[in-house]
Amino acid sequence: MSLVSEAEESDQRRLARNVNELLQELRVAQAGVQILFGFLLSIAFTEKYASMGAYIRVTHLVTVLCAAVAVAFLTAPAAWHRVLFRQGRREDVVASGNTFALIGLAFLAFAMTGTVLLLAEVILGDWPSVVVGVLAFAVFAGLWFVWPFASSKRAEDRERP
Repeated sequence: MSLVSEAEESDQRRLARNVNELLQELRVAQAGVQILFGFLLSIAFTEKYASMGAYIRVTHLVTVLCAAVAVAFLTAPAAWHRVLFRQGRREDVVASGNTFALIGLAFLAFAMTGTVLLLAEVILGDWPSVVVGVLAFAVFAGLWFVWPFASSKRAEDRERP
């Protein structure tokens, strides 16, 4: 016989669902960032890379580092879940996992922007590549952060009397 009340069980079910949803969402981002990371690593081992200037090399390094940080933050919730779930600390996993996911997505946006910038630099060169990079950043930042946060703010404003 269980000594857990219905309210506690319901709360535990909600937390379990939240953890599962978080981990499912992160699987999508993890796959993309890991493929991007592998692609970015492979670039450094090409013949043409050796002849690239300092700007391209530094941009590439910063982009690889952003992708690596994104991988770390986007995989951290799974590690936290594995370490803490038997201790009944799902709430910590959900709260920290949400923060880690947002930070990971921010670094993924920087890594994607850097990748687009590198490609545009090779194809277009000079200032047009910077314009393409800025547009890429605007798209990622807008769709992933600005629009949802603005939507959330509008919903809060509508709920206030």
